[in-house]
Amino acid sequence: MSLIDNQISRPPLAEPASKVEGFRLLRYFSMAALVSFLIVGVVLYLLERREVSFFNDVQQGQSKLFREAQNELSAETEQAARKGLVASQEAANVNLTRVLANSLWDSHFGPLVERIKSIPIHRCRLLSDNPKLPKTAGSDAKQDCFAEIGLRIRALPGFAELDRRAIAAMRGSTVFKIKVYDLRGLTVYSSDHRNIGEDKLANAGWRMAALGKAASELTHRDHFSTFEGMVENRDLISSYVPVRRNGSNQVVGVFEIYSDVTPMLEQITSSTAQLARLVAANQGRIEQTAKRNVDAVAENSLDLLRIVGALFVALFVVLLYIVRRGQAIIDRQLLAQQKSAAEERLWHREKMTAMATLAANVSHETGNALTVIGGLAQELAGRNEGDHDAAEAADKIMDQSRRVFRMTRQISAFAMVSDRPEFLNINSVIEAVCYFFSFDRRFSSPVEFRPGENLPWCDLVPDYLKEILMSILPALGGRIVVDTAPCSKGVRLRIRAETAGEEPGRLADALSASRMEIVSRCVEEMGGTLAIGEAGRLIEIELPAVMREDSPH
Repeated sequence: MSLIDNQISRPPLAEPASKVEGFRLLRYFSMAALVSFLIVGVVLYLLERREVSFFNDVQQGQSKLFREAQNELSAETEQAARKGLVASQEAANVNLTRVLANSLWDSHFGPLVERIKSIPIHRCRLLSDNPKLPKTAGSDAKQDCFAEIGLRIRALPGFAELDRRAIAAMRGSTVFKIKVYDLRGLTVYSSDHRNIGEDKLANAGWRMAALGKAASELTHRDHFSTFEGMVENRDLISSYVPVRRNGSNQVVGVFEIYSDVTPMLEQITSSTAQLARLVAANQGRIEQTAKRNVDAVAENSLDLLRIVGALFVALFVVLLYIVRRGQAIIDRQLLAQQKSAAEERLWHREKMTAMATLAANVSHETGNALTVIGGLAQELAGRNEGDHDAAEAADKIMDQSRRVFRMTRQISAFAMVSDRPEFLNINSVIEAVCYFFSFDRRFSSPVEFRPGENLPWCDLVPDYLKEILMSILPALGGRIVVDTAPCSKGVRLRIRAETAGEEPGRLADALSASRMEIVSRCVEEMGGTLAIGEAGRLIEIELPAVMREDSPH
């Protein structure tokens, strides 16, 4: 604005504002950092607790696996010991059978078996298949039948001698009972005479021995009849052992030997119990070690959380220091901007005030002169009423006086200072500014203003709108078009720089950052929106309209 800048000097600087408001970086950083650190801390804590819980589960799983393995080992050890006991005792019974067979079979047991072959047993076995056969009261016909056979066997000659020699051979040993069976499954001899005559055809052990293979079984008996009387709570191994004819594999009979293994089984049980105690002790130590490991891992996790927490605190303190420095820089920059804006605003207000004063003085002085000139022109026309040339000269004087008067009135309207909101039509303010710029020699062609019709009125500070136009228009070159129109928000103001025969220039490149800052601030204070469209060739400002009862329509 060369016309103004040549007449008005820059006023003194404005006092900076005492309070700085703006983006509070420190506040937002503190809130965001605390929330972020808290979330990260909670996540780390949960992850650490999860790791500790996982390690605890692993330790417990290993302890459980070791306990199951130890229990399985103990059970397998006891089972293997029992199987070994049965196998070793079966071997001993086989050897004992061979000794008995070598000493008594040919002389006593063999002849007895041959004599018993003549005793029929088929009739007794059929009794179980024919329940219609008569029975005596309180008895089983089949058992009675076989018991009768037993009596017949005991009555045979030589039986007493055989029994005496068999008992003498077993006396003082761990053998509690012996039985001899023929190949029909009939019990031809037993140290317990009550068993003589029993049928063992269905017995699996006898069947295996009759086929030539020994079979043994470990059993517990609460009561058992031996050579020397009745015994209680004994563990016995019964072995069915085949008797072969000398010099061949032909089975001629079956021995059943009951051997007492109670002491050995008790020793196995004692060893198993001792092993179980060792396993339990080892398991206890493993569980204690696992608990110590879990406690150590938990303590290490807490130490890690403390270290991470300390690092978080240190990081927060460092970042807080940096942000405080940044906030101080932002505050200084904001204060400088506020100071610059205050200076700019004060300068603008002072210029406008000076212009208003100058315009008022010019209007007053020229008004008086124009009044005198107008009066003289009217007097000249009255004196030379018949003179055409004088009348024409008087009219020209009056036209130019009115033109100068309108000019002074437009300048006064432009220079009028108002820092308070007013309810107005923005066309009047824009027209005054555009008319004033028509006097600026930098514009080869005047600013073209295209006012819109039926614009809603706005409630705004006129100086803000003047300051926007005074910041934009001097920076543009060529032909400038300013137009207004209604919009959905209220009123739309568009400013475009056009060059004849060339592509329009970019307004964003022509305007400096300081000017754009002034424009943005003023638009924001008026509650409007600013946009640069058409690839930077158009500035568009939308201002809110206010409907009032006294607004013109």
